[in-house]
Amino acid sequence: MDQTPLRSRRPHRRPAPTRLTIVIPVYNERQTVEEILRRVQDAPTLGLEREIILVDDGSTDGTRDILGALGDTCRVILHERNRGKGAALRTGFQNATGDIVLVQDADLEYDPDDYAKLLRPFIDGDADVVYGTRFGGGEAHRVLFFWHAVANRCLTLLSDMFTNLNLTDIEVCYKAFRREVIQGIALAEDRFGFEPEVTSKVAKIPGLHIYEVGISYHGRTYAEGKKIGLRDAIRALWCILKYR
Repeated sequence: MDQTPLRSRRPHRRPAPTRLTIVIPVYNERQTVEEILRRVQDAPTLGLEREIILVDDGSTDGTRDILGALGDTCRVILHERNRGKGAALRTGFQNATGDIVLVQDADLEYDPDDYAKLLRPFIDGDADVVYGTRFGGGEAHRVLFFWHAVANRCLTLLSDMFTNLNLTDIEVCYKAFRREVIQGIALAEDRFGFEPEVTSKVAKIPGLHIYEVGISYHGRTYAEGKKIGLRDAIRALWCILKYR
């Protein structure tokens, strides 16, 4: 009887990646940027070479002084004025050279130790796009805002209705793409509208294999620096309708 594990017998449908680009948009994160960079540098990448791109989006709190002292540990790109997370991500995506491109926020809400789970579907040759989800997988999740969770689930449900996907968390930071996928999408949203926009446009690409994996989440309060708010929820709703 063939004792070869089922996973190794399955056809390898996608090219095996060798290099990972981590794109980190940064805006006024003086308190956390050094720590998140340390965690990203130590994160498990399943043997993939890593490229780290930090895009400072017009920080005014001293973050730029910290980034200027990083040396050769990563690539730093500066926006002269604050344009928004979506704009910073576009800059990072355009400069990425890795086979896989992964989004990492500069705060400490998301744990780079989860990279192994996000990258495994790419390594196995299964995925073109992988989303994390804070609402599945039994991972640690800081208990915070009830209405934020309600809004997120409603936005995700509406997005799924228009895209015919069954995602559970479109507003999650952790999204990873094969580079040719994300660089082939014309993105327009400058702020947090990036999340529903990219989801809608990914869903329109024929033949993509999209996966979702459970991740941990250590959310922060507004006093601790959280930036997304009601304005962004309204914009996300508009983006779902606009890009459907």
